[in-house]
Amino acid sequence: MYSSVPMEFVRYSVFGLAIILFSAWCFLWVIHLIGIIYAKYKFNRKPIALPRDQLPGVSILKPLVGVDPHLVTNLETFFTMDYPQYELLFCVQESTDPVISVVRRLMEKFPSVDARLLIGGKRVGINPKINNMIQGYESAKYGLILVSDAGLLMKEDTLFDMVSLMRDQIGLVHQMPFTCDRKGFAATLEKVYFGTQHARMYLTINFLGINCVTGMSCLMRKSVLDEAGGMQAFSNVIAEDYFFARAFLMRNWKILLSHQPAWQNSGTYSVVSWRNRMIRWSKLRVNLAPLTMLGEPIQESLMLGLLNMWATNLLFSWDPIVFFLVHLLVWFLFDYLLLSIVQSKTLPFSKFEFAVAWLLRESMTYFIIAKAIMDPTVTWHDKRYRLKWGGAAEEIRTHYV
Repeated sequence: MYSSVPMEFVRYSVFGLAIILFSAWCFLWVIHLIGIIYAKYKFNRKPIALPRDQLPGVSILKPLVGVDPHLVTNLETFFTMDYPQYELLFCVQESTDPVISVVRRLMEKFPSVDARLLIGGKRVGINPKINNMIQGYESAKYGLILVSDAGLLMKEDTLFDMVSLMRDQIGLVHQMPFTCDRKGFAATLEKVYFGTQHARMYLTINFLGINCVTGMSCLMRKSVLDEAGGMQAFSNVIAEDYFFARAFLMRNWKILLSHQPAWQNSGTYSVVSWRNRMIRWSKLRVNLAPLTMLGEPIQESLMLGLLNMWATNLLFSWDPIVFFLVHLLVWFLFDYLLLSIVQSKTLPFSKFEFAVAWLLRESMTYFIIAKAIMDPTVTWHDKRYRLKWGGAAEEIRTHYV
């Protein structure tokens, strides 16, 4: 009689685990559906019509480091935006950076655009992006600040769309990262990642009202940032975008997602550079929200399918092989549908190329998560940082004898 008690406990525990795994499987399909529906609702809508004379001015901070093959094309799109009143503040840390001559040529080409070049930056903390932008932030003359990374290509009406959303209690408008059409398998891999797994979670989390802001293109009210201590108040963290958003939410301001994605158009890209970027982002998530990393491996289709092969066989006696194959097929089709919605035009690669990139991304996830957990240091702008719990970081200085 006594020996049967442990066996009953084991039996119920195994059954309970199967129920938890199946519930997680159902929950992640709901996330899939929310992402697809919200993407269809949100993206590629026309901006709200506002009188041009009522549009507020915008100060655009462009932190720049180095030159890549697409830089001129990307920066030129900021000079040709269809918006009545804005200034471009190009921030460069080093006086020897070759990007300075690129910016000066563009300023000469578009003399009617209000643009300034600010060289030298100011060290206010360990975050190199904040140190680079701080002069631009302090000299900005408008009440709206747009932080925009160097590798972005801007459409003519994107700024109009973002500003049109800045109403009522909206304090911050951001764009979901995506990529322009570029050549090569690495470009395909990036587009598949940003249009499937990343888009699914980014859209769903924003739909639920949870803080999920990527700072590569972020429009903010300067008065709120000033109230939070100015941009320098975020200089000792690496994930400044997360803390920007948190500062707005803590002051009861709302955050909105733009109708257009942020079009990343870097001219230098590879599978290795994408992998390293994903490892860095995963490390930041580990230190910002450690518990989320427990669920990340399970939310991927391969691991989720393998675990639920066993769970559904135990609970419903479903054929595990058939279940796994159907699970992967439908997941694959849902991801392709979401990518097509975000792209909003014909994809620049075949379905076979999509399948290869999709499988590679799925299989690399576990390596990326393992690397992120094992090593708490990140390399950013040629400097190394040790991440601490809660988002803080310290620079690792190299001492030479």
